[in-house]
Order: sequence, then structure tokens, then C-alpha cells
Amino acid sequence: MITLKSETIHTDRLALLPLQVEHADEMAVVLSDPGLHTFIGGTPDTAQDLRARYERWVAGSPRPGESWCNWVIQLRDTACLTGYVQATVTADDRGTAAEIAWVVGTPWQQRGIATEATQGLVAWLRKHPVHRVVAHIHPDHKTSAAVATAAGLTPTDQWHDGEIRWQLTIS
Repeated sequence: MITLKSETIHTDRLALLPLQVEHADEMAVVLSDPGLHTFIGGTPDTAQDLRARYERWVAGSPRPGESWCNWVIQLRDTACLTGYVQATVTADDRGTAAEIAWVVGTPWQQRGIATEATQGLVAWLRKHPVHRVVAHIHPDHKTSAAVATAAGLTPTDQWHDGEIRWQLTIS
């Protein structure tokens, strides 16, 4: 069992910065489009809601052996935030596994940001003793399926809450 802690990850165009409560105001704007909730449900959070959530996330999981790793995605050339990636790392029957997710704000979509950020996250996870990476994707969310594919995940025949389980096994 390992405990991972978010650290800055650099890709060609992006910096994945460990989440801080102070990111809430800017992220509330980034995530303000109700269309982002088409596949995941809910409505956009206010800055106050995000601050409360980020406080919980930064404090870490209350479960022993579970790590919450959260990053905001920053475009390095403009220093603006564009979304987030996250990994929940837990022990399973074979060692350590990570469940990942990503969201990019509407104004920054279709630029390869989600793909680059997710690839950076998976590369970071490969540097740690993580043997499996999992994501759950709505069957109609073709863009997220493309991001998962680019990061090396493949769909399985398993479903969870109406979403398909995608997986990458790391040897």
C-alpha cells in the first residue's frame, strides 16, 4: 500500500498544478458552462461550493491507504487554468490502482488539452507502483472515449452507474 501526493507535472503546453483551495474562484469560471454536466449530471458549482470541495480534497481521503491526487490544468503560455485531472489511488487485489477523471472547460475544448493532460497524468502514474488505471465514461461521450484511447486505456465489458469501465494495465 502506497500513499501518493500530487506534484507538479509538466507536458509540452501544460502544467498540472497540485490543487489548492485558492484555485476555486478561477475554476468556478472555467467550469461554469452547464453543458459540461451533460454526461455527468448536476449543475456548475459556485466558487464557494468549489472552495468547500477543494478544502476536503486538499485535506485528503479519510480512508487509510487511499490517496486523492488532484490537479488544475494550466496553459503555460497564458498561465490560465483550463480544467482539472484527478486520480484516486487505492489498493486492490493486485497492488495499487488509480481511477482517473478529467474535465476541460468549454472555451478550451477541441485543442487537445484533455488528451495532453490525461497522458501526462498516466505517465506520472507509471512512475509509481500503480498497476491499473481505470476511467468510467458515458457510452455516448465520444470525446472522452478519444481522450482515454489516446492515454492508452481501452474499454471493457464492465459497466458502473451507466458508464463503461475503461482500463489500462501497466506491467
